[in-house]
Amino acid sequence: MSELNTFSIVARCSRTGQLGVAVASAVPAVGSLCPYIKAGIGAVSTQSWVNPYLAARILDGLAGGRAPDAALAAALATDDRPDLRQLGLVDAHGTAAAWTGAGCTQVAGHRTGADYAVQGNMLASRGVIDAMAVAFEGSAACALDARLMRVLEAGDAAGGDRRGKQSAALRIVAGEDYPLLDLRVDEHAEPVAELRRVLEVARRQLVPFVAGMPRRDGPSGALPDDVVAMLLEPPGQRPGAVPTGAPDLISDVIGLRQEPARITHLLAQFAPVLAEIAMLRSLDLAQIHPPIVFDPSLPYRPVPHD
Repeated sequence: MSELNTFSIVARCSRTGQLGVAVASAVPAVGSLCPYIKAGIGAVSTQSWVNPYLAARILDGLAGGRAPDAALAAALATDDRPDLRQLGLVDAHGTAAAWTGAGCTQVAGHRTGADYAVQGNMLASRGVIDAMAVAFEGSAACALDARLMRVLEAGDAAGGDRRGKQSAALRIVAGEDYPLLDLRVDEHAEPVAELRRVLEVARRQLVPFVAGMPRRDGPSGALPDDVVAMLLEPPGQRPGAVPTGAPDLISDVIGLRQEPARITHLLAQFAPVLAEIAMLRSLDLAQIHPPIVFDPSLPYRPVPHD
């Protein structure tokens, strides 16, 4: 039994039925102990003084038809120290429940809503939980991976774990027994920012691979040719990767000298913007608006006024 003072979200996507957990902490390998998900059943995060068997019992209860509150209560009734536990869960219908024991290290608390539960302990302030809830509720139009990432970033920006930062993880399960995404960052100065960077790479390299994997109720098939071709390339030459030998724009070009962790954080903040730019560049807008060409070599011609 180990103490994981951390902040997390468990959530369901109402459009796709995907279930996910995102979590960050100032202990290593938080993704190996906290998140538990079963496709079509529910998602659980167990933290504080972690008891993984509670997560397993909750998922068994949900699978047996119990409501989230009842499954949570039944699991806690089997534990000799429920005061030390913190759990958040959501079922396949989007109903959530949470528990924060009186013995959890303060500041500790949770908040639930439609399709989600956020929880944390040893937090910088109660504002961490509030910021996470606002981030989830305000991002309904986004895919689940983006929503979970935004929630972690909001909690991190609000102070997160008051001891500092060390690891973060994001796990999503769709309709199969294996995860759609299972990403982890360990022993890192800016784990949430690094998780954002890893997610951007995974979206372009891992997700297409997983999409071609065998399905429980479908033919095994084979990966599409374009995915096979992409995976045969060295990692540095695949979509989303930073080419080997690329200049360090911050230090070499701009001339600023920053700590490596700070550079990782800054680059991660711009990752969503760069992904959006890449998407826009891939669109053919010729039928909507003719191309606009800016040529700085042309002489300046002032616009005449009436």
